[in-house]
Amino acid sequence: MRERCAATIRFVNREVTLPLIVDDRGTLQVAAADVSRLLRTVGGRWLHLVEAGEDLDEDTVAALTIELAKLADRIDVACIAHSSGSRP
Repeated sequence: MRERCAATIRFVNREVTLPLIVDDRGTLQVAAADVSRLLRTVGGRWLHLVEAGEDLDEDTVAALTIELAKLADRIDVACIAHSSGSRP
C-alpha cells in the first residue's frame, strides 16, 4: 500500500511543499520534476535576494545558482532518457 503525504521545506521566508509517496517497501518517492523545480526555485529566490539588495555575495550566489540549475538539468535529462528508454 502506498502512503501519500507532503514535506514542507522552508527557505528564504517561503515554504515549498513537495508531494511524497512511500512505496510498499517503505522507500520514499519524490517526483523528479518536483525536485528539479525546487532546485531552480531556490536559485531564483537567491538571485531575487541579491537584486533586492540583501547582503549576499553576488559571485557566490551566481555560482551556486548555476550549479543548482546544472543539477536540475541532469535530473531532467536522466528522466527524459529513462522515459524514452535511452541512456543519457
